[in-house]
Amino acid sequence: MSDLFNLHVIRTDRAPAPVGPYNQAVVVPSSRDLLFLAGQIPLDPETGTLITGDIGNQTERVLENLQAVLRAAGTDLSAVVKTTVFLKDLADFNAMNDVYARYFTDPAPARSCVEVARLPRDVAIEIECVAMV
Repeated sequence: MSDLFNLHVIRTDRAPAPVGPYNQAVVVPSSRDLLFLAGQIPLDPETGTLITGDIGNQTERVLENLQAVLRAAGTDLSAVVKTTVFLKDLADFNAMNDVYARYFTDPAPARSCVEVARLPRDVAIEIECVAMV
């Protein structure tokens, strides 16, 4: 879908290069509606239980949850223009990033990643995003 929306990726060597599967900035050159998704945590929607343990498994569940909400809105992960990743421990960054890279390919959305003191239900990760519809 990113090609459909003609995203224009902004890259400059005058700012630090991305250290993962994201871009420095993305221009949305249309008047399409923007969809703002609430943060998702690693909660299994079928059982209502939290996915615990390995950050990779938790990240995968979070991204599957985001994908489900996007599909309900008639779009998908390729229409995401910005994500914010909240990690309980930045030591989990590389493992999270490995899974994230499987879900977001070029042109990847802009992204921020921050360590936070606490997340809902004491989970290790939460991700929110903005997408075009």
